[in-house]
Amino acid sequence: MTDRPALDVVIVNWNGGELLRACLASLAAAEDAAAVQVTVVDNASTDGSIETLPALPRPLRLIQNTANLGFGRACDQGAAAGDAPAILFLNPDTQVAPDALGVALAALTADPRTGIVGARLVDPDGRTARSCARAPSALGLLGRALALDRLGLVRPHFLLEWDHAEDRAVDQVMGAFLMIRRDLFRALGGFDPRFFVYWEDADLCARARAAGFAVRHVAGAVARHVGQGTTRQVRARRLFYFLRSQILYAGKHHGAATALAVAAASFGAQVPLRLALALARRSPREAAEVLRAAGL
Repeated sequence: MTDRPALDVVIVNWNGGELLRACLASLAAAEDAAAVQVTVVDNASTDGSIETLPALPRPLRLIQNTANLGFGRACDQGAAAGDAPAILFLNPDTQVAPDALGVALAALTADPRTGIVGARLVDPDGRTARSCARAPSALGLLGRALALDRLGLVRPHFLLEWDHAEDRAVDQVMGAFLMIRRDLFRALGGFDPRFFVYWEDADLCARARAAGFAVRHVAGAVARHVGQGTTRQVRARRLFYFLRSQILYAGKHHGAATALAVAAASFGAQVPLRLALALARRSPREAAEVLRAAGL
């Protein structure tokens, strides 16, 4: 097909295995599949997950990296390979409902002031995830790093009090299903490559809102989401990258003093708390992974 697609779907894969194949199969079955160009950016997988991939209406575009470049950089690679007016960044551990792409794209283009939309994510049992979040303030970041949200002294990052059953403007949607206007993505300079994984979606949404665009949750666009589908296999590095990206976000949006405070709280509260929980569960392996993450 030579006509311009209406939507570019970018999937960053790292040892996604059957999750990636299931994701692509759901895209092939989508109502608007013929208008969608799918790009898979593989970050040096070693599990054979990019072999024997399902057929799609448009030929799959595959970018193979010789090293794991991280989520943000790989997303930027995939976006640069396309030219559709909208881009959907989709995790390989998702499966979209047949009408999800069309519903989300219609919501994105209905109002020129809408820059980013997200879907209603459901777990494998069909329960709606509380996936939309508040913009992280300096006090919120520090309070959650000190685990004060567990005591009810700081509001949680995610909007747990809202059932996500209707459309509304939010501060942040999750990067597992994040659709953005291409011209806005280009104007923002794409994802910040300093975020290897985690918090890059919060950063992108914050910059989009600062540029005057709305971020919206679209309840009618539904995607099944396993959650931590590929990072589950490297728990220590997952915790390391989460804590590191949290500190990077604090420094970028709230200054060096906040970053230092969040770093100190991570070592003084988050790491000891996770270690205590691991020991309480009598899991020396989990405790070792927490210590390894702290070392990293």
